[in-house]
Amino acid sequence: MAATVLLAASVPGPAFASPATPECAVLAGLRIPASVISLPTSGGLVTASVVSGESCRVDADLYPVDPAAPAIKLRVALPRAWNHKALMFGGGGYNGTIPDVAANVPFGPADRPTPLARGYATFASDSGHQQNPARPPSLDGSFGVNDEALINFAAGDALKKTRDASLFLIRRAYAATPTEVFFAGGSTGGREALVVAQRWPSAFDGVISAYPAWNNLAEILDLGYLTQVLSRPGAFPGPAKQTLLYDSVIKACDGSDGVVDRVVSNLGCRFDPRVLRCPGGADTGPACLSDAQIGAVTAMSSPFRWPYRIASGETRYPGFPFLSGADMRTPFLGFGTTAPSDPMPVTSGYGMQYWDQWVKYFLTRDPGQNALDIDPRHPGKWLARISALSKVEDRNNADLRPFARAGGKLILLHGAADELVSPYSTSDYYERVRSVVGPHATDGFLRYYVVPGANHANFGTPAFAASWDSLTALERWVATGRAPVNQVVTDLAHQRTRPLCAYPGWPRYRSGDPDSAASFSCAR
Repeated sequence: MAATVLLAASVPGPAFASPATPECAVLAGLRIPASVISLPTSGGLVTASVVSGESCRVDADLYPVDPAAPAIKLRVALPRAWNHKALMFGGGGYNGTIPDVAANVPFGPADRPTPLARGYATFASDSGHQQNPARPPSLDGSFGVNDEALINFAAGDALKKTRDASLFLIRRAYAATPTEVFFAGGSTGGREALVVAQRWPSAFDGVISAYPAWNNLAEILDLGYLTQVLSRPGAFPGPAKQTLLYDSVIKACDGSDGVVDRVVSNLGCRFDPRVLRCPGGADTGPACLSDAQIGAVTAMSSPFRWPYRIASGETRYPGFPFLSGADMRTPFLGFGTTAPSDPMPVTSGYGMQYWDQWVKYFLTRDPGQNALDIDPRHPGKWLARISALSKVEDRNNADLRPFARAGGKLILLHGAADELVSPYSTSDYYERVRSVVGPHATDGFLRYYVVPGANHANFGTPAFAASWDSLTALERWVATGRAPVNQVVTDLAHQRTRPLCAYPGWPRYRSGDPDSAASFSCAR
């Protein structure tokens, strides 16, 4: 358990009594010894320590081993009324900024205080590089030209460095070690949540991993393929056609769960985009899809396989549900509003821009490289580099028995209509864990939920804006051994509830108020 871990050179300091006392200010300028961090650094320094509301905010830099690498910038929030627990937040995209340490956990409840307001000491970092403000948020991959910065981000080294340094500061502030330490993150942060469970099984007592991009390299190859497909002449479905596709899927599948509410709960429903084919297959207007556009949307929803081996052992990415990327309420995360090209438009899909940055700075390390010229199916001279990166970026160790033996508990969450990270991918990882660990043993420390209608991080105006108090469920599980049961998820956008069904369950309507979870049961 993380509560039992004591790092070297931990010298207790004065207790943090209130934000008005000088204990906050005394942390300013404090040096963080390299010896308290289990991975190589050059130590660190507190750069600021200020009172902010009911907490003390501490900023620090952790210095790299390579002088050419950027520092890891971290932030710790120390509440006035500490509950003797700590929580680390994960990042998003390519990171590059420090997550809001006063924020909620992914898909967190709107009617409960945030972790900091509950008394958690919270902390996070930029994962070891700083975002170029000229780039769209979380879409700057330029740090990838430096090996230490790349490993800090992709392999997750910055996570353990940040955790160790933050706990050192928490102990100095309170003269006590947290009794429990948790991690919560979504997307890249969800991937980071799985990284800490895989690599440092005793570092965190409980982990919330939402819509995790755990097989990052595998997904990047799929995104690269889709970028090429969508860039072909006539293949890109514009906004009107994306709306047509989304509405058609809803019409075909909405009632398969027993109620018509524009939320598809039964993911077994299948949709054939050829029913939208324009006469003769040519693009004749917004009311139909051309053959080229049908090919593009089929590629997005189909598994992508590459005909070569990579070091991580991954062989495919499972593709996205048809609901993903076709809802024009969130175009940026899916197809985008314009086709990919060189240079990559900021109005193209998030995944296409992610691929462009990866090609320029991770793969070729040539900012002038045209990402459309790299074919993920036939990478030629870049195959060896792709394979090497896969070992770093695909965090696919399904043997979580060390985490379970350490008493760790893991909650996995994913929205069924995610536009950016496929829910099929998370289901794949969950099934791998069950295969390696065993079904009964897996149930002892892991719960996985797919939320119908929810998209990536409640971005834009999703069909179902998921809200669930996963942190309280995790706290109870860690403290008492009682696993979450009969959980209810709220749709903040439409003021309705649904049962949160453990995978592979999904909510089926029985009778009564269709806006009440009590009117549904979990079906398989």
